[in-house]
Amino acid sequence: QVQLVESGGGSVQAGGSLRLSCAAAGLMFHSYCMAWFRQAPGNEREWVADIESGSSTGRYADSVLGRFTVSLDDARNTLYLQMNSLKDDDTAMYYCAADRWSCGASPRYWGQGTQVSVSS
Repeated sequence: QVQLVESGGGSVQAGGSLRLSCAAAGLMFHSYCMAWFRQAPGNEREWVADIESGSSTGRYADSVLGRFTVSLDDARNTLYLQMNSLKDDDTAMYYCAADRWSCGASPRYWGQGTQVSVSS
């Protein structure tokens, strides 16, 4: 059974940094796509970044490119999202997601989310 548990959210001032973690159980990173999504109140869910199965290279939405970095720690079975130069628009609930081989727009497995609030 796949389980995803996010942590690391919080409140930060604009320009600051946060690192989100997603502890994964019941899956092996080499055969799963791992992704981060976010959803702000009143907005649709937005794909943020992912790492496809078998890859070590992250892919990013234009809105976060150059500011966010997604990475995997195989030894800890943990996915990270390092967020730098945070903006007010980054305020949202952030979700970790996973699916076999490819994530797509709606991966099968989701965590409960962690809240990120950015204030200027």
